[in-house]
Amino acid sequence: MTMELDVFVGNTTIIDEEVYQLWLDGFSVADAVKMRLENGALGECEVSGEVLHSDTMDQYRTFQMCERLLHCPSKLANQLLFQIPAHHQAMLIERYYEFDHMFAREVLGKKLSKGTKKDLDDISSKTGIALKSCRRQFDNFKRVFKVVEELKGPLAENVQHHFLLSDLLAKDYAAVVFFANSRFETGKKKLQYLSFQDFAFCACQLISYWTVGAVDNMMDDMDVDLEKEFLHDLKDLKVLVNDKDMLDQHKSLVCSQLRGRIRVFTEMEANFKNLSRALINIASKLTNTKDVRDLFIDLVEKFIEPCRSDKWTAGDLTLFLTHYTSTASTLETYRYQVIWERYMGVVKSCILKMYHD
Repeated sequence: MTMELDVFVGNTTIIDEEVYQLWLDGFSVADAVKMRLENGALGECEVSGEVLHSDTMDQYRTFQMCERLLHCPSKLANQLLFQIPAHHQAMLIERYYEFDHMFAREVLGKKLSKGTKKDLDDISSKTGIALKSCRRQFDNFKRVFKVVEELKGPLAENVQHHFLLSDLLAKDYAAVVFFANSRFETGKKKLQYLSFQDFAFCACQLISYWTVGAVDNMMDDMDVDLEKEFLHDLKDLKVLVNDKDMLDQHKSLVCSQLRGRIRVFTEMEANFKNLSRALINIASKLTNTKDVRDLFIDLVEKFIEPCRSDKWTAGDLTLFLTHYTSTASTLETYRYQVIWERYMGVVKSCILKMYHD
């Protein structure tokens, strides 16, 4: 039996987006062919299974040859081996660097080293993401981290500039880099309910308000490192709970604002001093590296869990934190308004994001 094929010869590299996604997801050629068959690929083009297998093999070879260029995306536009239209280049780069949030959640805050890479088998089994895909995503995290960790300038913009990613994806990578650099604790059992998106939001807040770059955009490593002087100055906030008269006055001001406005007013009034001490003590300990790493577990254990046990709603919490912050600034003898608002602005945003009532 003979088969006739129409052959078209051209110099533009043909990219099948469906096959590219199968390659990125770590499927073998055989599994990719099987999935294409299940999705009706033969019915669309009326070819044999053998031709479909050959086409898939050819696509996979193309992707493997392009991969070294994707490691440094700017090279893709300047090479002559593959004639790929600009819109397809953008698609290849964006999808290559996209990552599963479930995978990112498992490695978030861990050192991007060989030790973590050895855990990828377990992460693959836990998440159901193919090991090959896990390796690609991990290597991408490591590659981006190495390129941008020492660069001067806004973190997300540096990622976007060097890897040609979309705004949203660049911001997600900025969160991964920031957590890997500061090594925040994210793996404890009490933090497992938090998603990658929850932590990425908090990373954005910390980068925007607590890093060196938040106050001086000419500093090196501006968005990667927390500002040490700011963290040191947070010790001054302890006067808010150490001075009994100031603590009582602060409580009185907050209660006058919230009476009749929140369902848990009685619980709030009874527990005000404990909650205030928790927030201030977390701030005052942030000069120590370990306590910086424990920021999120401290917020959960010392503030979020007590509120949750008293059945606070997110609305109750929003009103409390808003007036807790604003009333402190009105205290006559309280001289740390700038530091206070910089600290509480981030803490309030993170707590509200982390509080799932």
